[in-house]
Amino acid sequence: MLQPSTSRSTGSPRSSSRFERLDALRGFALVWMALFHFSFDLSLYKVTDWDFYDDPVWLVQRTCILSLFLLCAGAGQAVAVHQGQTWPRFWRRWAQVAGCALLVSAGSYLMFHERFISFGVLHGMAVMLIVARRVSGLKAWLLPVSVVALLLPMLIQHPLFDSRLTNWVGLVTHKPFTEDYVPVLPWIGVMFFGLAATQWLLVHRPSVLQGPIPQVLRPLAFLGGWSLTFYMIHQPILIGALQAVLAVAR
Repeated sequence: MLQPSTSRSTGSPRSSSRFERLDALRGFALVWMALFHFSFDLSLYKVTDWDFYDDPVWLVQRTCILSLFLLCAGAGQAVAVHQGQTWPRFWRRWAQVAGCALLVSAGSYLMFHERFISFGVLHGMAVMLIVARRVSGLKAWLLPVSVVALLLPMLIQHPLFDSRLTNWVGLVTHKPFTEDYVPVLPWIGVMFFGLAATQWLLVHRPSVLQGPIPQVLRPLAFLGGWSLTFYMIHQPILIGALQAVLAVAR
């Protein structure tokens, strides 16, 4: 998930290593996201003419990347609950996500003005993490709930949810004019699925999560343990580097 990971194994007192497979999956999503964002930056600065708003090639990639993040976020909450993570520790980690979401809103306003991000991935994550933690006790019942969450925006839309104050719910009649939009519905359904699936694995197939990974994947696992940090710094670095290259080229 987009926060310092809680993907640590449980069991004996000396079992303090991370769930490296989950970290590596999160790290893979981060690398894919960075490549996607750099491609977007190239289009933003007119280096390419790729259409990130209508071309299925980019729209499908965005959906896949976001789904990976939310699956990992749900998995991370399953691990945290399994470890007995306290609410105070949860709230400390949640505050990091919420604080970074506010920074994203401020930064995007300076860059995109009226298209600023009022409810993007971090905003959605902040709300969804609280809900996921509260309903984690549903366990297998989370699977039908996730299906309902995924389908609900296709069945119900209302103009009441079209404003910036209400579009975070997700029951909009049209996509908001913003650079990133990750409403609670339908995306919380993906997090619920990751939560329920990981809860089942922790009980019935823990080796799937706790097994070793190849040496070549260890950099991804390391990156996956610092996902929020990477998320917050990668775009300023990419944009700054691109602007420097373009300035020299001109």
